[in-house]
Formats: sequence, structure tokens, C-alpha cells
Amino acid sequence: MKRYEGLFILNLTGKEEGFNDAVDRVKAIITDAGAKVETVQKMDKKPFARVTDKNLPGGFYVNFIFEIEPASLIALRSKFKLIDEVYRVSIMHASTATPAK
Repeated sequence: MKRYEGLFILNLTGKEEGFNDAVDRVKAIITDAGAKVETVQKMDKKPFARVTDKNLPGGFYVNFIFEIEPASLIALRSKFKLIDEVYRVSIMHASTATPAK
């Protein structure tokens, strides 16, 4: 298994109170794909630096660190395209080094 970091931008326009439910849905999809979620970091709503849709000027950011088999990662990425709340996904290798104190 390899360690990955996934940054998710959630589109919760009109349903901001459902933020925790959307995060739980994303986490459930990750674990259903056979991954082990280590950390979930919920961030605030942030405006986009470059707005491509005037109806969506920003999104809620959530960072997941998880371990999954590389072969399962492709199928996992395609599942997020089916979820309306997930606006953007960026998944990259996570470093294994711990930050210095």
C-alpha cells in the first residue's frame, strides 16, 4: 500500500449545513475502495483565486491522508466524478517523513 494525500474542494452551494455529511460521504467512498484513512483535515470555505463559474466563487476544502493500493487509485478517482458535492479532486503521493518540531 502507498500513502496518498487527497485535497477535495466541495461545492455546497445552498447547503452549507451539510458539510460534515459531505465529508463523511467522501470518507466512506475512500474506505469502500479498500483504503485506510489516517487523517481528515477540514478547512474553511475559501474563495477561488480565479473564478471560472460566477455562481461558484469558492468551495470548502478538505484534506485526506490515506493508504491504498496503487491499482485501486484509478477506480477511486472515477467514483468522485459521480458525486455532485465534489467539485475538484487532487490526489498525490504523501511524504512519509514527519515534520520537525
